[in-house]
Amino acid sequence: MTLPGSFGTPTRLTAAVLAGTAVLALALLGAGLAQTGTGELVIPAAGTITLLRLLVLVAFAVTIGELAGVRIAGDGPLPRRWFLPAATLGCAASVGLLLLLAAVSGLGLTTVYGLREGRLILVTANAFVLAAVCAAGRRPALAALPLAAAVGAEAMRAHPESYSPAIGVGLTVVHLTAASLWFGTLSHVLRTMRLRGGAPDVLMRYAKTAAWVFGALCVTGTCSTLRRLPLDGVFSTAYGRVLLVKLALFGLTALLALTARRRMLRGADAQPPARVELGVLAAVVLVSALLTVVPDPHWLLPR
Repeated sequence: MTLPGSFGTPTRLTAAVLAGTAVLALALLGAGLAQTGTGELVIPAAGTITLLRLLVLVAFAVTIGELAGVRIAGDGPLPRRWFLPAATLGCAASVGLLLLLAAVSGLGLTTVYGLREGRLILVTANAFVLAAVCAAGRRPALAALPLAAAVGAEAMRAHPESYSPAIGVGLTVVHLTAASLWFGTLSHVLRTMRLRGGAPDVLMRYAKTAAWVFGALCVTGTCSTLRRLPLDGVFSTAYGRVLLVKLALFGLTALLALTARRRMLRGADAQPPARVELGVLAAVVLVSALLTVVPDPHWLLPR
């Protein structure tokens, strides 16, 4: 006799509900907790902004990861496509950010459209729509073009700085693309392996690509941190505190990726550590969303 909640589908449903609750709580409360005792100005609607940013990042990961995952999977059956729902989610979240910007600023939508941030958010929303149209057509690979525009707009929105903005935007474009490839492609690869009953060759092809992605993340992440975070702000600012959490999670994902690679080389099943890696990467995406909301320490501390 199967006891409800002991194992199987009830357990997975319970785990999903608990995980969703934890994500919602961290998204809504994370920015406030990180700013405790820092003396930084409270960001209006920080929790809602974090949640919407998280949805945008997830949309990037799923869409970009699926485009790459289809190529890596090669011949054989493919899992259900998540591109259209993800692109729709990204567009809806972007529209939500636009409406929230209008509400928080007290400006009308027509005025918000004229703001730099409003225009960039609108570009992201429209790019997701165009990507969905391309994905539903005969040449879905063309969706990479509007997605590239969306990534560029998000990078420009995240770096409204007056000092060397091109460097900051370039670093963010590479970092966001690499992060989306790591999380999204791994998700698609694991789903493909489950559908095909194993297929370790798919994971091996992904591992070769992931090595370059990992290197790009390390380089761009380090350069961005050195540009934006003075050393004396590591523990005294919300940005520094959240970044430390992200670095710890990033290190854990690296260890899990190495474990999966070693298991593959020994001919053992590498899916268990890869699944845990995917879960930790989801936490990294959540923390990354928090980083886009907390105050930029560059404007708070002397350099």
